[in-house]
Amino acid sequence: MEHHKALGNQRQRRVYRVRKRLKGTAARPRLSVHRSHRHIAAQVIDDARGATLAAASSVEKDLAAEVGYGGNKAAAEAVGRVLAARAAAAGVKQVCFDRGAAKYHGRVAALAEAARAGGLDF
Repeated sequence: MEHHKALGNQRQRRVYRVRKRLKGTAARPRLSVHRSHRHIAAQVIDDARGATLAAASSVEKDLAAEVGYGGNKAAAEAVGRVLAARAAAAGVKQVCFDRGAAKYHGRVAALAEAARAGGLDF
């Protein structure tokens, strides 16, 4: 039981370490990524107001129908593409990337590259 508790604390420390350098402002909001085993989600957040400006997830019906399984790189790319389009519609061009507790690798990197290709600058 103690082993699981330690893993949770380690993950939370990693999140804090990444986020202490990042603050999402109105001019440059934070692109936060959440990755689980079966799905991936991303939000563009203005921390000054505490508001989500745009969001996309592999759980959404239209995206889930498009990609099928949400826990692979193809799903991450689709989420990144949709998020970039929704952020552009909300008037967001520049963001700072918040990978949370995940490494910039695999699905997280695929989402980031697709968001860049969709027009987001970070």
